[in-house]
Amino acid sequence: MSLSPKPNAMARRLAFFKGLQALTARVQETHNIDGAIAAVAVDVCALFGAERFAIYIVDDSGTTVSARLKTGQHVARTVRVPISEKSIVGCVAARRQLLNICNVYDEAELRAISSELEFRQDVDERSGARTKQMLAAPLINVQSQQLIGVVQLINTIDAQPFSAIEEEGLLALTQTLSAVFAQLLKAEAPLHSKFDLLVRSGSLSGQQLEELAEKARQQGVDLEDYLLDACGCSLAELGESMSKFYGVPYEAFHADRIRPMDLLRNLKREYAEQNQWLPLEENAEGIVILAVDPGQVMGSRVAQNVFQHAKLLYRVCSRREFTRTVAQFFEQVADDFSVGDLLSDMSEDGEAPTTEDFNAASDNELVKLVNRIIVDAHRQGASDIHIEPRPGKEKTLVRFRVDGMLTPYIEVPASYRNALVARIKIMSELDISERRKPQDGKIRFRKYGPLDLELRVATIPTAGGMEDVVMRLLQQGEPIPLSALSLSDHNLFRLKETISKPYGIFFVCGPTGSGKTTTLHSILKHINKPDTKIWTAEDPVEITQKGLRQVQVNRKAGLDFPVVMRAFLRADPDVIMVGEMRDVETVSIGLEASLTGHLVFSTLHTNSAPESIVRLLDMGMDPFNFADALLGVLAQRLTRRLCRSCGESYVADEAEINTLLDEYCEDLRHSPRFMADPQAAREAILDDWRKQYADENGQFSLVRPVGCVECNNTGYRGRIGLHELMLGTDTAKRLIQTRALVSELLTAALNDGMRTLRQDGIEKVLAGMTDMVQVRKVSIR
Repeated sequence: MSLSPKPNAMARRLAFFKGLQALTARVQETHNIDGAIAAVAVDVCALFGAERFAIYIVDDSGTTVSARLKTGQHVARTVRVPISEKSIVGCVAARRQLLNICNVYDEAELRAISSELEFRQDVDERSGARTKQMLAAPLINVQSQQLIGVVQLINTIDAQPFSAIEEEGLLALTQTLSAVFAQLLKAEAPLHSKFDLLVRSGSLSGQQLEELAEKARQQGVDLEDYLLDACGCSLAELGESMSKFYGVPYEAFHADRIRPMDLLRNLKREYAEQNQWLPLEENAEGIVILAVDPGQVMGSRVAQNVFQHAKLLYRVCSRREFTRTVAQFFEQVADDFSVGDLLSDMSEDGEAPTTEDFNAASDNELVKLVNRIIVDAHRQGASDIHIEPRPGKEKTLVRFRVDGMLTPYIEVPASYRNALVARIKIMSELDISERRKPQDGKIRFRKYGPLDLELRVATIPTAGGMEDVVMRLLQQGEPIPLSALSLSDHNLFRLKETISKPYGIFFVCGPTGSGKTTTLHSILKHINKPDTKIWTAEDPVEITQKGLRQVQVNRKAGLDFPVVMRAFLRADPDVIMVGEMRDVETVSIGLEASLTGHLVFSTLHTNSAPESIVRLLDMGMDPFNFADALLGVLAQRLTRRLCRSCGESYVADEAEINTLLDEYCEDLRHSPRFMADPQAAREAILDDWRKQYADENGQFSLVRPVGCVECNNTGYRGRIGLHELMLGTDTAKRLIQTRALVSELLTAALNDGMRTLRQDGIEKVLAGMTDMVQVRKVSIR
């Protein structure tokens, strides 16, 4: 004898299925998948008493499912899950069975279902949510029995497991959704633009795409560039959308692609840029054609007319990637040689050219090779070229320093090592017969190659009678705006306030290659007005800007920094910038100028702002005059920036934030404010971080390096500055007058609001600009 359900349970069951019936009726009235999902998204959670609801649809490959909707959390990118028993959604799709899990973090419960099953905790880490209960069921086409997707409910509002009624209700809902989705997928309208797949995949809404297109039109930029730069869309996502629209595979840019000389013979660069197509390669299947708009190229048959009787295979790419490919192919074509071509002609055992051959044979392979090295270094954004001969029959190594890191470029046969160094010496107008002493020189590359470029050259004798050569590329150009120097808002405000003073002396300090000159020119750009006379003494003049009167130091002619500065004082200056203060005489003249009503800027090779002050006092500066004149000292370092194309965002756990807080507070350990109540000081810093960098739930999203084509799989691209700005406050001036120690100056500066290099770096880690690995490399005390 069976018992009938209790009245309350019966009423609840009737109300539940009545609500379900209303939901399924709305689904059946929709005309597209997105509309069907939108029709039930909000009410499903309410009906089932769930916090979140998700629908996954099988991708074209049939091996993964992609989230078409996820309520209760923001989804910045398409979420894809492989169809396998390694994840809950994947297991439901693979087994085609409903799963009702009480606690997704209970490994015993998961193992009872499948030995491979585990919960993807990274989803919770990214979203900041906490998953516990989960109810998921497959969507299956009744007629073809093909998998369509998975419906997922997450967390009950009452924190109890999903009930049998809710299981039954979800299966009923999936039957309706399966029937509707099967019809809609079959008759789904074709894509109307190459960006539509971004909408269908959930990366953007249709309304967002329209708004972005309007913004791009207003700003006069291409929508592709706007999606990539302003919206964080990746090249891979854009390529997938274009591939779906045009019906041809997507072809990403490859920096190591071999130039197809035979296919490019009858094509000019201007033609390729105008018509937006290029031959990439010829393989067993035919000639591969890369195009921004394959439909237009196929319709016009212009490529088929160029390559008659050949089978053409089309590929699509973004305009940005196409431009890079054109530059990659035709810049080499213009030179009519590549490094590989030249090295293949320079045999290992062949007779190397003598130095006397260079003047008579300026177009031989070695001359071309040196030009090629310099051109490639410039194109790759290198700051330095290192030529490193090795003993015996070992090849000479050539390396480039890009973003502060040395990377191998090529190896030159050993028989050419002396001739290679000799050629660089000739270009630098150095003594080719002198191999026992270091020499310094410059190359004005415009005389030898296609670039208007200047290089600073240093040769250094090494063991075994050889010479190393280091060439620094001095890239001339306009100064960077002060707001683009990656200064924090705190430091930018204090710096602008300081450099607006009418007189005084201000220093920028740091090691070689830390961007001191770049920062000084940005400061000069900020104060460069028609009513201001600015003189600069530099060695060499790297950056030029209108309104400045710039003097190139020439020590051989007796024009050194002290001589130039004395001349400046007789030339009615308002502002004087000295490239470097390395001797007592130069510092004394600069100090005298600052005390007589002039604003003086210069650089120092010191490690930190407080150390710079002690160094200058040790050089013999009068502490009272120096204290009166000092405006401030800006110490800086350059550290690698995380690649914006591939950096992976994640939610930092409490332990990681505490580690950052420990390192931040380590520099405050001698500060009286911190020593008075360390715990309160830590809490105040953490509260400030939450206001600036945390989300509404108080969680911090950091970024870790991944690696992609854009950054050569390093995870880093470009550099940012870390800054330590110490101002000449009243407290600092009093300590300078008493010749205080570095530690005392540091403590006073921290009390006056200075952030150390490491503290500034930690804040930029929290902002997602870099990571602690890079910060620790340049800012450890």
